[in-house]
Amino acid sequence: MTDYRHDLLFGTFLTPSAQDAGQVVELARLTEQVGLDLATVQDHPYQARFLDTWTLLSVIAAHTTTLRVAPNVANLPLRPPAVLARSVATLDILTGGRVELGLGAGAFWDGIAALGGPRLDPAESVTALEEGIAVIRAMWAAGGPTVRVDGTHHRVRGARPGPAPAHDVGIWLGAYKPRMLRVTGRLADGWLPSSSYTGPDTLPALNRAIDEAAESADRRPADVRRLYNIAGSFDGTGGGFLRGPAGVWAEQLAELTLEQGMSAYILASDDPDQIRRFAAEVVPAVRELVAAGRPTAAA
Repeated sequence: MTDYRHDLLFGTFLTPSAQDAGQVVELARLTEQVGLDLATVQDHPYQARFLDTWTLLSVIAAHTTTLRVAPNVANLPLRPPAVLARSVATLDILTGGRVELGLGAGAFWDGIAALGGPRLDPAESVTALEEGIAVIRAMWAAGGPTVRVDGTHHRVRGARPGPAPAHDVGIWLGAYKPRMLRVTGRLADGWLPSSSYTGPDTLPALNRAIDEAAESADRRPADVRRLYNIAGSFDGTGGGFLRGPAGVWAEQLAELTLEQGMSAYILASDDPDQIRRFAAEVVPAVRELVAAGRPTAAA
């Protein structure tokens, strides 16, 4: 198994409910207060019950001091990549380097089309994502040549790049299908699947696909961080993934780190008690188990 050697990250995946707007910000503040690293928010602009993700992340960042923030994942068909690049860079500058970019090719095409976005088939959406990544990276290269990407879906012709983000922002792709996994290996800084779609038993084959694509592009597989959106319950005795006491969670997550190279666990929960318990009981135990299992690795 490839030794990915990334520091462990832990965070939350919050629902951007407009009805509970203040509570969402409080949950993000709680994420920081209990010592977690990252707060993320899903991005479905066609969902009328949801707050706008980018505006919400900006407010969360303004109400915290160390917490990293990221869309999980940004809906590229409704967020033009040149503008998205400047939004990301701007917030990264204003927060002193606390922004990452989860990015997706799009889904729920009826909703996207209803807001005036393109209706793409699966192949077109992946092509558009590749073009979008090229635009974003070029826009972040402040001081470089004018940006020219003449794609099928995204065209930028002569834009001035900049501003540059305050740090090297990671582009983390939500990817499941073979071509998206290959794009992840070739172009992305991280892979961000969800356990509800991709259970632990599926990770080895998908990780291999990413590794092979990275190597074919003359990259190290370790260049692609492996993140995981997770959900579970502290009830039960441990039958199934993350269904049982905190010790069961810790053992299962540490095993994924040691055997599959997963290095970030993002808890999908709007329950403050579960977030507190995750931070207090699971996270330290995972760190200890990983340190014991890989003594020379950063944990």
